[in-house]
Amino acid sequence: MPKACRARGVRHVTRAARLYAPQVATILLCGVDLFFRTKLEGTLAGHRLVTADSADRPDVVIADIARIDPDEVADTYPDVPIVGFANHTDTAGLRAAHAAGFDQVVVKSALIDRAGVIVDELTTT
Repeated sequence: MPKACRARGVRHVTRAARLYAPQVATILLCGVDLFFRTKLEGTLAGHRLVTADSADRPDVVIADIARIDPDEVADTYPDVPIVGFANHTDTAGLRAAHAAGFDQVVVKSALIDRAGVIVDELTTT
C-alpha cells in the first residue's frame, strides 16, 4: 500500500476484494408502511431503500400486495425483479401477485427472515 494512503487512513483494497464485495442494491418499496419499512431497513442494512419519489432505477422492487395493485406494479417495472408480500391469510392477494408475474411471493413474516437472501438471489441472476 502506498505510504500516502496509510498516512491519510485510506484502506488499500485489492482487486479480488472489489470483485467479491457485496453489491449495494437499490430497492424500491411500493406500498410499504413506515413500521414495516423500519424492519426492512434493519434486515437490508447493506442496501439502499427508496420510495417512488426516487429518480434512481431500482434493482429490486418490494411491494405490499395488500396495499398495491400487483398488475400495475408488474406493468410499471417489467424488467426489474419484484418481490411481493402479504399476510398469510391474504391468499387472494398472494395468488394475484403470482398471476401478475412477481419473481418471489412470500408471507410477511418470511420476508423479514429471508429478505437479504431473496435480494441477493434476485440481484445476482
